[in-house]
Amino acid sequence: MSSDNGYGRIPSQISRSEMLPLPPRVSLGGSSQPPVARGRRSLAIAVALFMLTLLSTLAAGVQFAADYANGQAPSFDDFLSPYLAIFTEPRVLLAGIPFSFTLISILLAHELGHYFACRYYSISASYPYFLPAPTLFGTLGAFIRIRSPIINRKALFDVGLAGPVVGFLLAMPALAIAIAYSKVVPAAQAGSPVIFGDPLLARLLITWLRPGVLPRDLLLHPVGRAAWVGLFATALNLLPAGQFDGGHILYSVASERHRLISFGVALLLLPMAKWWSGWLVWAALILLLGFRHPPLLNRWEPLDSKRLVWAVIAIVIFVLCFMPAPITLIEK
Repeated sequence: MSSDNGYGRIPSQISRSEMLPLPPRVSLGGSSQPPVARGRRSLAIAVALFMLTLLSTLAAGVQFAADYANGQAPSFDDFLSPYLAIFTEPRVLLAGIPFSFTLISILLAHELGHYFACRYYSISASYPYFLPAPTLFGTLGAFIRIRSPIINRKALFDVGLAGPVVGFLLAMPALAIAIAYSKVVPAAQAGSPVIFGDPLLARLLITWLRPGVLPRDLLLHPVGRAAWVGLFATALNLLPAGQFDGGHILYSVASERHRLISFGVALLLLPMAKWWSGWLVWAALILLLGFRHPPLLNRWEPLDSKRLVWAVIAIVIFVLCFMPAPITLIEK
């Protein structure tokens, strides 16, 4: 990363004062709270959400651990029972530690990648906020809120890329270790109404680490299932549209084509609902949130060749993580 102040090369006919859309003391967040008070409140909310997500992912991990111990594929059957154990028998939550620790580590690494990239460029950002939910995985993910304008393409690119890369670098070895130690159970024996897709990375690792074993016959350890969730989240975040991480990268590389490509991605996701109905939700999110991207204070300075190489690496990561049919429900 460059340590420049972000203004770099600006057309001579444009003054730097013309680039600033807001006076220095205007609060972008619309809050009259002093920065210290706002920071404490943000930290308190972040810690509370983190603790709730820790509980919910522990509960989800209990079900994955039980299914794995019994040689059964994960399913939606009775997945809410472990959540009741939070209140009735909290000791059983210990079984969920492998899944919970792995998943939270990957999600936290992703968000801290964004957070520290923001800090590097003096961009105001919130602490990571986790989203607990009584779902099969125990969470809907995590996010940070950027509170100040981003200066230039380099800063936007680095902030957008840092999260997916750091999360991927943690999920990949977790998945590899899990695959190496996972059980081989014939698919028919482990039968489940839920079939999880295999990202390209998982198929490559299975071929390398477990030669001769078909992906459908490998009962993935809970650590591997958490890594799977991390890879799935990485692929979703790298969709080149809107204000997803992939959208930030796209805008920094080709801002003039951002709207057109975002619209194209939304249209492409619609027929993909044939394989997974959830693509309709993501297409709707892109369409409803719109294709506009917050402008940069300096949009004239192009990206350097090093970051263009990293843009290609981001595409490779997306391909390795993407699954057309991440979850398939089989009717009994």
